[in-house]
Amino acid sequence: MRLAAGRTRRSFLARVGAATFAVVGGRLVAAAVAPEEAQSFHFCGHIWTTGSCPHPGKLPRVDRRGRPVRTSDGRPLDNLGRLVNGEGYPVDEAGVRLLGPDGQPLPRAPRTRLCDDWVTEQYGFDARLQGSWFRCCGNQIRKLLDCCATSDRRINGDRALTGYCWGNRKVFCVVYRDTGLPC
Repeated sequence: MRLAAGRTRRSFLARVGAATFAVVGGRLVAAAVAPEEAQSFHFCGHIWTTGSCPHPGKLPRVDRRGRPVRTSDGRPLDNLGRLVNGEGYPVDEAGVRLLGPDGQPLPRAPRTRLCDDWVTEQYGFDARLQGSWFRCCGNQIRKLLDCCATSDRRINGDRALTGYCWGNRKVFCVVYRDTGLPC
């Protein structure tokens, strides 16, 4: 009786409500911020609204030269999204060259730098990788890069961001590179 005597019904309901919110609300908050699920978490380390640069894969991962690589493992991709070997020929998962319908090996496809070349060609304005910043993602340092262009609009269609680029350019889209360095 003494335990119940010092507590009111209102305080009891407040504690029950808080506990219920912690259990239910906690799951909702966790789902809301899961990078795979939330649009605001474009990719690990990038939580703003600027969209990805054009990329033949899932997310705009690039190598140190700005060319597309596969998101999952960093293997090089051509502009059609196919894995390629060191000579630029399309290959399967085992590294065996792909064959066309006629049984002949497929020719090389371009492997274009996403910002400097692909954005420039597709959108018709000068674009360059300029701004960058670093985040710890998956226990390694990830370099996020701004593709800066002479455009007043971002790839999303809304107003371009200023202050991150130089030479009268503004952020148009973003790419990233996994460095392999532990963090």
